[in-house]
Amino acid sequence: MNAIALGLLAAVCWGLHDIAIRYLSRTVPLLGALLVVLITGLVFQSFVLASDGDLRLPKGPALWLSVGSGAAFLVASLGLYFAFARGPVRLVSPIIGAYPIASIAFAAATGTAISGGQIAAVLLIVAGVGLVASLADTSGDPVPPKGPTIALSLISAIGFATTFKLGQMAAALEGELQSTFVARITAIALLVLIVIARQIQVRVDPRAILPLIVMGLLDGVALLSVLSAGSLANPQFAAVASSMFGLFTIVLAWALLKERMTAPQWGGCVIAFLAIGYLAL
Repeated sequence: MNAIALGLLAAVCWGLHDIAIRYLSRTVPLLGALLVVLITGLVFQSFVLASDGDLRLPKGPALWLSVGSGAAFLVASLGLYFAFARGPVRLVSPIIGAYPIASIAFAAATGTAISGGQIAAVLLIVAGVGLVASLADTSGDPVPPKGPTIALSLISAIGFATTFKLGQMAAALEGELQSTFVARITAIALLVLIVIARQIQVRVDPRAILPLIVMGLLDGVALLSVLSAGSLANPQFAAVASSMFGLFTIVLAWALLKERMTAPQWGGCVIAFLAIGYLAL
């Protein structure tokens, strides 16, 4: 697979993951849900590592880059969960889905040549995702004050861009499996410290365990996909393509939950996919 294909795979996985968040966030403690998802991802990663037969941890700079990626991933995930819990989707998805702008900026800052056409394609992808999400039918959802929701979404967006950049740098040095494994351990350890320090209730209804495990597997595949692009040409395009998770969330809701898609929303999908096609050339 190339970087864009890996990013699209991640987008589909995160799209399904976020459909579940929309509905579970109202009945399940968010930190408890995130803890189950992260632990499931770690178990998945452990099986992948065991099957690969390379049970070692990254060393030197790769280790610290992986730890940084895990810390950023926890920040991004907390922002994502709490932003989606507040809603509405039409506000949250476009902001979080704009993280490719930061990913491209990080790539340029580290010496990667970015053409004007590639920058335009990234902006079109962000615009297409934003159009689809902004026209989503969430009229029945309660809408709390927008300021905290925007702040949480921005934190999540910057967190994801940082996660992917640090994780891909670590993967290029020591391998994506080892880097992702350390990132998972770091995120879980920090989350447990937060839960203990603040004495937060994380008990999850047993009926929610299976959906959360599925979410964890989807999240594990998605993160591994994006970080696997670290050793490929133009790894930043994996992060760009994965940003279409917001678009896929709504398209999947149309396909699976029979939610309505309007003509302008389909137009946003076409714009985003044409831009992805341009980057793939």
